[in-house]
Amino acid sequence: MDDFKDFIKSRVYISETDLSTILSRFKQKAIRKGALLLRKGQIANQYFYIKSGGLRLYYGEFDEQHTSWVFFANDFFTEISSLHAQIPTRFNIEAIETTELLVISKAEMDELYKQLPVWQEFGRKIWEEMCIRQVDQNLNYQTLSAKQIYLKLLQNSDFVQKIPVKQLASILGITPNALSRIRKEIK
Repeated sequence: MDDFKDFIKSRVYISETDLSTILSRFKQKAIRKGALLLRKGQIANQYFYIKSGGLRLYYGEFDEQHTSWVFFANDFFTEISSLHAQIPTRFNIEAIETTELLVISKAEMDELYKQLPVWQEFGRKIWEEMCIRQVDQNLNYQTLSAKQIYLKLLQNSDFVQKIPVKQLASILGITPNALSRIRKEIK
């Protein structure tokens, strides 16, 4: 929990009492590699903090899976398009390796928002960070080549070390062969 405490404290000033109240609402959960945390058609009702491991958000089935994004340690997220509107998700969330999570339900998160203004501030800051990340990602895809995006992803070693080539190519919007060519050019 120390990493999660530090994660929270890096975003808001919070009393130990409020922090204890918040942490008491989170449950630990382990998910094995390949298991689905959320399946297409389900309604998202939880938020997740990744203690260790990694999860991928993807759509499609079998050979036509398209990885939208991957989350790693110290990411706090949910499938917001489903959770917010309480509609079935279009995505699957799958563990790309054994993953340790801290989990809180939407109902408990909402209750903490009502009780603790500092937790509202935390939530606002988290979603602002996610929006900025999404805007930056969209801009990159509109203005940079796949090679340039790949070079940016290399700055986070988890992308290269933990994601299979096929999934990484999907994130880049290219074929695995094209990604192999890019990797050869860079070496």
